[in-house]
Amino acid sequence: MKLKFYIFLFLLSSAVFAQKKQVETSIDTTKNKIGAEFKLTLKTVVSSKSKVVFPKLKNIGALEVIQSYPIDTVKKNDHYELIKKYGLTQFDSGKYTIPSIKILIDKKPYLTDSIRVEVASVKVDTLQQKMYDIKDISTVDNGIGDWWKYLLGFLLILAIGAFVYWFIKKRQQKKIEEEIYKTPIEKATSLLNVLEKKELWQKGEIKEYYSELTDIARNYIEEAIHIPAMESTTSELIQGLKTASTKKKMSLTPETVENLERVLRQADLVKFAKSKPLEFEITEDRNKIQKAILTLDNAIPTEVPAEEEDLLLNEAQKQKQIKLQLKKKRNKRITIAIATVVFLLTATTTYFIVTKGFNYVKDNIIGHPTKELLEGEWVKSEYGNPGVLVETPRVLKRLDTQKVLPKEAMALIKEMQLFGYGSLLDNFYITVSTAKFKNPTEIDLSKALEGNLKVIEAQGAKDMIVKQEDFETKEGITGIKGYGTFNLINGSLKSSTKLYYEVLMFKQDGGIQQIAIFHEEGDTYANDISDRILNSVELKKASN
Repeated sequence: MKLKFYIFLFLLSSAVFAQKKQVETSIDTTKNKIGAEFKLTLKTVVSSKSKVVFPKLKNIGALEVIQSYPIDTVKKNDHYELIKKYGLTQFDSGKYTIPSIKILIDKKPYLTDSIRVEVASVKVDTLQQKMYDIKDISTVDNGIGDWWKYLLGFLLILAIGAFVYWFIKKRQQKKIEEEIYKTPIEKATSLLNVLEKKELWQKGEIKEYYSELTDIARNYIEEAIHIPAMESTTSELIQGLKTASTKKKMSLTPETVENLERVLRQADLVKFAKSKPLEFEITEDRNKIQKAILTLDNAIPTEVPAEEEDLLLNEAQKQKQIKLQLKKKRNKRITIAIATVVFLLTATTTYFIVTKGFNYVKDNIIGHPTKELLEGEWVKSEYGNPGVLVETPRVLKRLDTQKVLPKEAMALIKEMQLFGYGSLLDNFYITVSTAKFKNPTEIDLSKALEGNLKVIEAQGAKDMIVKQEDFETKEGITGIKGYGTFNLINGSLKSSTKLYYEVLMFKQDGGIQQIAIFHEEGDTYANDISDRILNSVELKKASN
């Protein structure tokens, strides 16, 4: 909020804005019992051609409008006197201020006077009144209701759905990977045809093409000849193939092995050295792989004794099996560890949500700005003249008032100092201001508070509720405390926030001291900050 918020406070308190009243304001009584009716009367005299609009209100400040009476019209010569009455009530005892109401006369706004009223509590005769036993302790609602149950149920259903989806996709993938072919050669031939239909190298995906092409050949060799082709390097694969050819008595020509090795090395260059073979070379490599696979399949004996097949399981195969088993065990341990951590986190979070409430968990895990202020390092310092000694969660910075101080204020104010932290758009906002007037001025704190609140309304505050009571510091210095709520309209975001405010005001020898606090309503941490600040207030005596 602009610094005019504070400057107008002093201007209003010195009554420099006195003007002729267009609308007269009166009330039948300024003190009433709880629930009794106050009759607020508004009168205005206008010409016969004037158009007057009285607002339709449900609440006027902290008082509820229980009756909006019809407008009475009284003719006075060439003018008309319009009389509008509102029936108001309040069900909490205390001192309240009926704020100004905006009346439109020929589309021009006029403000009524504010009136201070008191609502007295009803005296109870404990001798005649029948007494009742104290009720049993009721269970306190933790403020989150039952919605968290629906949230947990939704998360549980979501988790189950995700698991089912993952399980089905895993099974489908496994079925595809384990698609049954009658023979390894049938599988290899089918996969080569599928690879050609993808047209990978025609699309520029040469690396992917060679990777799939060699994987088909390696997978066939591993399944048909029983050597660890997928886990072996090109050199190891060729050496293993020659060894298996000898043991299985396969009739392989050197040309077949050389062609296979040439394609495998070409694939290594493409994958690791970013080599780019020509189109005819790619076609030749594909044909060489297909021919090598067919030649290997024809060279395998139709029947292989079980003893010889066992001997072909060399040390590399055994190592492969051991690695696979270790990998499965490691993955299993990792999965169990992750599941355990997730379960413990979920269980712990759920426990605290149920026992402490969702806000407690949110504020302690995610964090809360005012909670951090409350639990941070506080500073006790003196501000202004007459000095205001106060403890705050942050040091208040001096704000410049000279740039926006009107000339009229310069003629009235001898000295003014303003300190603050934050703004109305922040989570917590506090200001401390002091001022001295040049000439002796009788300051009415209630009027000053009223002017203060009018400026807040002019800055965008709506639906303001105002309460007022006396306040006394530890040193015995008395003042007033204004407090209540209002809706702050944010024009840029097109949103509103309900704020709670507390304003302390004191006067000393023609000077005034003020502490103002603003924060979002319902913020328990901000309430604690505000209480601690107000309990720490100490005022210095005014000096010349």
